[in-house]
Amino acid sequence: MSSESYDVVIVGGAAVGSAVAYFLTHDLEFSGSVAVIERDPAYTHAATTLSAASIRQQFSTPENIRMSRFGVEFFRALKQRVGADADIGFRERGYLLLASENGEATLAANHAVQQAEGADVVLMDRQALADNFRWLKTSDLVLGAFGRSGEGWFDAHSLLMLMRNAARQKGVRYIHGEVTGIARAGARIAGVTLADGTHISCGTLVNAAGPQAGDVAALAGIALPVEPRKRCVFVVACRTALPDMPLMVDPTGVWIRPEGEVYICGVSPPEETDPRATDFEVDYALFDEVVWPMLAHRVPAMEALKLQRAWAGHYDYNRLDQNAVIGRHPEIANFIFANGFSGHGLQQSPASGRAVAELIVHNRFVSLDLSLFGYQRIIEGRAVRELNVI
Repeated sequence: MSSESYDVVIVGGAAVGSAVAYFLTHDLEFSGSVAVIERDPAYTHAATTLSAASIRQQFSTPENIRMSRFGVEFFRALKQRVGADADIGFRERGYLLLASENGEATLAANHAVQQAEGADVVLMDRQALADNFRWLKTSDLVLGAFGRSGEGWFDAHSLLMLMRNAARQKGVRYIHGEVTGIARAGARIAGVTLADGTHISCGTLVNAAGPQAGDVAALAGIALPVEPRKRCVFVVACRTALPDMPLMVDPTGVWIRPEGEVYICGVSPPEETDPRATDFEVDYALFDEVVWPMLAHRVPAMEALKLQRAWAGHYDYNRLDQNAVIGRHPEIANFIFANGFSGHGLQQSPASGRAVAELIVHNRFVSLDLSLFGYQRIIEGRAVRELNVI
């Protein structure tokens, strides 16, 4: 049984964990030793690589908007940061959130928050929607919110590899293993044990374990209401051209966006049919009964769409409020959370990585105050309500 020691151990090496490693070793110039433990080094089942890989400013919580605005800044500066070859295929085509009469007031209120934060989002009435998106059925719509810039989609695997490789070049060690035990010494985390028996001591432990974050926290005796939930992505072809299609979100929650010559789409299932995920089986009934009928209604040309393939991924669902948990544990000070993003972890990975790195180096948030997302609210059961969860 081998034994190792690092100043910082990060559990989970996908987007959030790799972002922590990247910002620690680059922006924060941390000189200590850093290890990232990843159980799936090919990222075959990672939430990062199985996601719809999109970024938006259209949230209702200022902190969420600020995190994604930094994500866009980071994307735009990648060539300066990691080299001229850096390319994540960022398509800045916008989000289009649609509202019927029921959702009009919420969409308008959210837009006011977004404007105050400097997001480039415009409201469109029914006529403007019809004029700008001629393929869209607007008769039962009242309002739309369209992100003119700072929103779109990108290649998740490319972003992950850029951050991971840059961190490794600065000496971060990526270890293939699964954490099966966490040792506490009083009010501190002493280290972790891997499935192969390796013991790794740490100065600070960062939980960036994505959908498994609740299980990892439980190893340290910490209650964290984060669990894997299954989300299916369907790939469809449409013979009719749909010019300038953004990532569109229907009032029903069905979403769709272009992906090269085809489109990807999906919907979050109702809470009562959305248990903890245990497999990666695609729920084709969700497509047949919910997604396709809604797309055919909203985009009449899609009545003739063809389902080409589909996949299922897990995302880290925060049962309390579908928002991130970021920060130190109030009693176990060297345990740091970066969890529970509930579908917006990839786009918020640069901001959360920087925030956690700042906590490690400066013991406080420097760039963005993310204390709203602290663990104390989990203890108190005090939800942060984000109205735009897709």
